[in-house]
Amino acid sequence: MIRLDGALDAMQLRPKLERLFEHSARKIRLIEKAWNPSDGTPVYTVQGHYTSRGWTEWTQGFQIGSALLQFDVTDDRAFLDLGRRQTVELMSPHVSHVGVHDHGFNNISTYGNLSRLMNEGRIAENPWEREFYELALKVSGAVQAARWTPIAGGGGYIYSFNGPHSLFVDTMRSLRSLAVAYRLGHVLMGERDRKISLLDRLIKHADATARFLVYYGDGRDSYDVRGRTAHEAIFNVIDGSFRCPSTQQGYAPFTTWTRGLSWAILGYAEQVEFLKAVADAELNPSGGRAAVEEMMLKAARATADFYIDNTPTDGVPYWDTGAPGLAKLGDYLDRPSDPFNDHEPVDSSAAAIAAQGLLRLGRYLRQSDVEGAERYRQVGLTIANTLMSAPYISEREDHQGLLLHSIYHRPNGWDYIPKGSKIPRGEACMWGDYHLRELALMLWRESIGALYTTFFGPVEV
Repeated sequence: MIRLDGALDAMQLRPKLERLFEHSARKIRLIEKAWNPSDGTPVYTVQGHYTSRGWTEWTQGFQIGSALLQFDVTDDRAFLDLGRRQTVELMSPHVSHVGVHDHGFNNISTYGNLSRLMNEGRIAENPWEREFYELALKVSGAVQAARWTPIAGGGGYIYSFNGPHSLFVDTMRSLRSLAVAYRLGHVLMGERDRKISLLDRLIKHADATARFLVYYGDGRDSYDVRGRTAHEAIFNVIDGSFRCPSTQQGYAPFTTWTRGLSWAILGYAEQVEFLKAVADAELNPSGGRAAVEEMMLKAARATADFYIDNTPTDGVPYWDTGAPGLAKLGDYLDRPSDPFNDHEPVDSSAAAIAAQGLLRLGRYLRQSDVEGAERYRQVGLTIANTLMSAPYISEREDHQGLLLHSIYHRPNGWDYIPKGSKIPRGEACMWGDYHLRELALMLWRESIGALYTTFFGPVEV
């Protein structure tokens, strides 16, 4: 169980944040110097150098978006110019990509960050440039929402790249694409010019995820523990009925893949923040504000609590809470994570994602549950403090990664195992690096009293 450091605050983390962005600048330059876009998208490192892994090109937005986050903190326009140029040159296929559930990853990290920076006054207002970003975001949200499977009893979900039968927990964070497009006044146009609400699809997807992928200890099955998640839910696409939990990257359907758990924590925390920017009348067709917020907050708190209870004391989880080798580690939850053990790898990328979700959840609850809000916030700060310290921060001059000891696909054996080790360790991934930067940007802004950052618009501290 995580042991929070109740004395931490963003100001105390300033020296680590400054060092982090010094390392970050070097890593971005290393990748830019060495990477050939014709080789695909950098996904994870092997012996310190980024390599691609063909599955889907879901990490390109994280690569380009990292330069924009670097600019946001440092005001170094070389990184802004790099992010702008690569967004124009490389990201347009992602805007109209009908084959993936990753629009919130790729397009919000690029077009979305650029639009946000202009909205915040961080970059100069330019009407044509604004129109360019906003058109991309509108199309992206509609294309993502069109990837739709209805389910029995009403509702539905954005289906994963596995096909119409597949609901992924990851997609909770991709809902950002629908939210941004909705705020821009966009709709999805269907047959016979039917207008389909992006907000309605966002809420229905969040509800399907909460019902079929998040557990609440209600006895759904023999492994129904409050707050755990399944990676995937399988449906019969003929009648829309739920068939079973499944997994692609976790150990088993009835264990909890911790990066999926983290996607749920952050995805729901961001969406309850977004609902504050939505008028009550707009939520009435979905059952009203109280019902929608209750559904999302219930999922956010359950998953956050499970993460806290099932993660080592320093806040970095092992890759799956049911991984079989954990039994050989003894009381692993009562001591700091050990990325150098011989049995199961940790996943630092899950920690970076979860930390941001916990901080956002804590901020959201500060008016209604002061004690709970402070707990989530301090856990988020504790995790951030761990990740910006050895052995997780990458300080080696020639290592292209920023956040070490991440895991991509343990069941498929995709992660590099160094000589002399029995498990993957010592490597980075593009989503882990990006989310550490995103987490650090939040804390940096807090430490200097700047705007609180959200994906949907400027928010006062």
